[in-house]
Amino acid sequence: MAEIDLSALMQQAQELQLRMKEMQETASARTVEAQSGGGMVRVVVDGSLRLRKIEIDAAIVAANDKSMLEDLILVAVNDGMARAQRMLADEMGKLGPFQGLQIPGFGAE
Repeated sequence: MAEIDLSALMQQAQELQLRMKEMQETASARTVEAQSGGGMVRVVVDGSLRLRKIEIDAAIVAANDKSMLEDLILVAVNDGMARAQRMLADEMGKLGPFQGLQIPGFGAE
């Protein structure tokens, strides 16, 4: 029976933890954009899944259609979050041991 080298295993775990932290920092600095209503509502979401910016075209505000504006914001934010999750899943895929690993909340569902 082969012995497990716990020291080497711990070192690999620490290296992986460091690589994951670096990936998370890189991803949080990156952003994705999404829009709805033909660009009437635009959002920017970062890799930490934080909404960074919402832009609303003055024409949609002037239309005074609260329900439509709410729907457009919802669509743009949800799309932005999905794009940011895909970006994060792509970054995690670059970490060898995680390639192909399905992590709930990240990647295609």
